[in-house]
Amino acid sequence: MIRSLYSGIGGMKNFQTKLDVIGNNIANVNTYGYKKGRATFNDLVSQQLAGASTPVAEGRGGTNPQQVGLGGGLSSVDTITTQGSLQSTGRDLDLAISGDGYFVVNDGSGNDFFTRAGNFYLDEGGTMVNADGYYLSGLDGQPIIIPNDAGYESYTISPSGEVLGIPSDGEPPVELGQIQIATFSNPGGLSKAGNNLFAVTPNSGEPNGGAPGIEGRGGIVSSTLEMSNVDLSEEFAEMIVSQRGFQANTRMITTSDEILQELVNLKR
Repeated sequence: MIRSLYSGIGGMKNFQTKLDVIGNNIANVNTYGYKKGRATFNDLVSQQLAGASTPVAEGRGGTNPQQVGLGGGLSSVDTITTQGSLQSTGRDLDLAISGDGYFVVNDGSGNDFFTRAGNFYLDEGGTMVNADGYYLSGLDGQPIIIPNDAGYESYTISPSGEVLGIPSDGEPPVELGQIQIATFSNPGGLSKAGNNLFAVTPNSGEPNGGAPGIEGRGGIVSSTLEMSNVDLSEEFAEMIVSQRGFQANTRMITTSDEILQELVNLKR
């Protein structure tokens, strides 16, 4: 009976964690490039009451093992890396990746991070940066710079990641840089570093950087941003299931407590 009490406590902790994950997903439903999380559970070790036996020679059949489970535990908190919907913004420096891969940004200290959020900006020197000032890396690992005083009328970004300056004198476009896209053998193994950034871990594999649209990398869609891949209807359904699971485990604790109370009241 005490086993049921502790199983109920473990179940409450598990569903609290799942509700935390769901709450974070809902909070980021409008975060560009956000990848939702998912909590999964597993059953814990079972206590053996009796082992299995083989049939005996006299014709008696074998018996199955008798086990009592000791509750469940948290198995994993996964990052679901499916593609989010693309939203047109009409802004030239808003970029989305259609397919696999991540933009590579650098914090200026040699540390690379990876993101699906493509809302980029130009700093005072014309360097393409994200909202935190991390510069967007080109194929050579260097910043991509769009000079504002070099006689360019405008600029455009092709699906293959080429940043082209349009001269004001009618000359052919000039390539100013090539955006790099990185893929991973296990993107689910990336670590969320905050601010829409991911960091490499030992289980994600090393980044395979290159030009967009080749070797399995997605292409770039300009004037577009990738929305979160959170499905609100799915999250609300999971929230209801988690809430009922939590309530059921609290009822299990209450029932176990009532039985314990009856045992204590046997001696009066």
